[in-house]
Amino acid sequence: MNIIRRVSRQLGAALVLAGALHAAAHAVASPRIEDRSITANGIELHYLEAGHGAGTPVVLLHGYAESSHMWLPLIQQLDDRRVVIAPDLPGAGASGMPETGYDKKAMAQDIHAMVQALGYRKVKLVGHDIGLMVAYAYAAQYPGEVESITLMDAFLPGVGDWQKVWLLRDKWHYNFYGETPLKLVKGRERIYFDHFWNDFAADPKHSMPEADRELYAATYAQPGRMRAGFEYFRAFPQDAQDFAEFAKTPLTMPMLVLTGEKASGTFLINQARLIDTNVQGIIVQGSGHWLMEEAPEQTIPAIVQFVNTPAMKWPLAPR
Repeated sequence: MNIIRRVSRQLGAALVLAGALHAAAHAVASPRIEDRSITANGIELHYLEAGHGAGTPVVLLHGYAESSHMWLPLIQQLDDRRVVIAPDLPGAGASGMPETGYDKKAMAQDIHAMVQALGYRKVKLVGHDIGLMVAYAYAAQYPGEVESITLMDAFLPGVGDWQKVWLLRDKWHYNFYGETPLKLVKGRERIYFDHFWNDFAADPKHSMPEADRELYAATYAQPGRMRAGFEYFRAFPQDAQDFAEFAKTPLTMPMLVLTGEKASGTFLINQARLIDTNVQGIIVQGSGHWLMEEAPEQTIPAIVQFVNTPAMKWPLAPR
């Protein structure tokens, strides 16, 4: 058992204890959620898996400063009629840390290889933050294998007027990588991540639960994790080139876009309409960037309804 899994399990008791206080934001993992790993494209990918049934499998892709753990409350709302898979992205959680390949096109290829190795030929994708970029890159490269896609609050590099996105007010961290930043952050990972969990929220006091902050900070503090996370942002120039090329061939599968009223607002919705011909956008009222934590009562039902709606009944009624 590697050190990441040991840290996660050592913190498990604390998470259970805190669960009652944070039930609205993060339920404790159900016993039916399995902790697994698989090697795909030469990378060991850790993932959570639950559910059964004939429904199209759903793949949940987390964002920066989080891991597959963020999806626990949603998994338990989706696993009654299908398999649900929530991988840790390459470099994050308990997954392997390749030296290169952190552009979202390559990461999507890694996730696709995992899906193929698990025996699934068509999926529904849900992605938040960096995860939405990986989800888009997956759908753009394998459109015939994606039944629907949900994008959750961030932006798409290289699409439309992407340099004016709200999140770029904190653009400094996109260039924060290399030897000196790693030395500055070492031992101060919690301080670094609190900046995002607080400043990207509508209300820092109702953002990321404390137990989750402890878990994520401890996980990213393990050797190599911060470097890998920095690489997600270092790859943005390449992502912008790749996405601009992808956007030349619009997607046609149903796409749901969820954004925080106090975060990306209409920006991601407008970007989505440049890359897909079948988009419904929902602005999550009163929420910042951390939709699953800040507004689960709006976010989770919207995703569940979308995922459970057959493609032939799309689009959904306006909200």
